[in-house]
Amino acid sequence: MTARPKTKRGAARRKKILEAAEAVIGRTGFASSSIAAITQEADTALGTFYIYFSSKEAVFRELLLEMGQLTRRALTDSIREMPNRLEAEREGIRAFLEFVAARPSLYRIVEEARYIDPDAYRAYFSTFAAAYKQRLAAATAAGEIRAGDPEIRAWALMGIAKTLGERYVLWEDNPDIDHVVDEAFRFIRHGLEP
Repeated sequence: MTARPKTKRGAARRKKILEAAEAVIGRTGFASSSIAAITQEADTALGTFYIYFSSKEAVFRELLLEMGQLTRRALTDSIREMPNRLEAEREGIRAFLEFVAARPSLYRIVEEARYIDPDAYRAYFSTFAAAYKQRLAAATAAGEIRAGDPEIRAWALMGIAKTLGERYVLWEDNPDIDHVVDEAFRFIRHGLEP
């Protein structure tokens, strides 16, 4: 359970707690983090945490929801002006990798959700896949991409981006995102067939 603030000041305080939770949980992991550490990072009283969140699990779930909303917004904004689905795929990979580079703690939180809150983890990716499936089906109907199962394609493309984010953004100090995007897009566009 989370409470929505009624004032701007309350909204700012809640946001500060969420940012602190992202930093603490992203840095130390869910098990090693504490509400006390989160409130210390947020420079707020322990009791204030409980005005907005009922537990550490509640703030974790909220971060997962936020990651989904922020990522979808970033990707949607990045591909809005693309002339076709293939160019949208290229730009979508770039936007995702740049988002991971800018918010690595949120990405780590999503990965940890697999064990902390499996239902929320599944819902996070299923929500993405449902929207992606619709876009791929529309692109197929418009003749922009070859026919195929849009749901399988959505999950496969999400898997590519997710793994590239981990390997080339989280594991690297200075990732060459342009190179990763170019190579991934070449693979998406042409596959492995010689």
